[in-house]
Amino acid sequence: MGSEIHTKIPYIETPLIKSHTLSEVAGCNVFLKLENLQPSGSFKSRGIGNYMVAKLAAQGADTSKVHFYCSSGGNAGLACVHAAITLGCRATIVVPLSTSAYMIDKLRQAGATDVVQKGASWQEADDYLTGTLMEEARSKGDVAIYVPPFNAQEIWDGAAGISHEIARQIPTMTKHYPVSIDGVSDDDATARIGNVDAIICSVGGGGLLSGVVQGLDDLSMQQTRVIAVETLGADSLHQAVQKGELITLPAITSLATTLGARRVCQRAFEYGLREQVSTVVLSDAEAIAACKRFASEERFLVELSCGVVPAVVYSGRMKELIPGLNKNSVVVLVICGGCNISYEILEQYIASQSSATTS
Repeated sequence: MGSEIHTKIPYIETPLIKSHTLSEVAGCNVFLKLENLQPSGSFKSRGIGNYMVAKLAAQGADTSKVHFYCSSGGNAGLACVHAAITLGCRATIVVPLSTSAYMIDKLRQAGATDVVQKGASWQEADDYLTGTLMEEARSKGDVAIYVPPFNAQEIWDGAAGISHEIARQIPTMTKHYPVSIDGVSDDDATARIGNVDAIICSVGGGGLLSGVVQGLDDLSMQQTRVIAVETLGADSLHQAVQKGELITLPAITSLATTLGARRVCQRAFEYGLREQVSTVVLSDAEAIAACKRFASEERFLVELSCGVVPAVVYSGRMKELIPGLNKNSVVVLVICGGCNISYEILEQYIASQSSATTS
């Protein structure tokens, strides 16, 4: 079984497409990196999957006692469960009390060995997982392997694949879409997009940001700006960058609970301090409106934690965030996905905003 397991890859290369509507709004070439099409429904498949493959390989051929443990607001847990099932192992997930019943059902349906709710935020859930559950498992003879949701080199290595794929895919986009290129007609069969001016991604604990910037470093693409987006009430990176040191939020008050890391990882904080990286904070209301519009115009239903990315474009903030933005600029939005959403949940968000504005 060992040799078969080690050939499995629990994540995929995702498509890059141009959005006509977002390009019109932004006044430049806007492309979508569709991480919502990963097997688990979010970008988490990359980092979590890469981490688990590496840890499993280190165990050798006998994996019968391997049991993965992950603390998560939901999406990292789903990625862990998907990868575990793909690799022929077990997975137990601990989620905070803020995680919806909808997401917990998804984790169980995906094949989790167990799903436990504990703590007001991810940190409390993680403390219980590492301090209690895993110790109990080891005492029973299990090979208990901890799967961090965002803070590990193997996770950043996996997420770095996003930047590598963008760099490989973007030059070919002129074959498939009308693209504005400075000084070159896209009717020219040899026309290629030379640069990516900016990549926009959301930030929870910082694993995605860390991977994207690491990938750009790998490719010597320091000219590419990275815009890191959070919601108010889950803005641990922005506040840390503003203060110049890591901070811990007292609580997560945003509806975008999958951005709910009260403290970002050290690597993300270091990247956030770079000149090429900008941090942006949007409201829950902007994220909700963006999710609704994105579903209507792009036909993808995504979580609030993902909706904040196109919300940057819809809000008209691109020119202030990307110096020299013009019709030939190339911007890639990382559509990170997320499974804690349905039409019913989105309708509830919209209704709550309507009530708040009329009360």
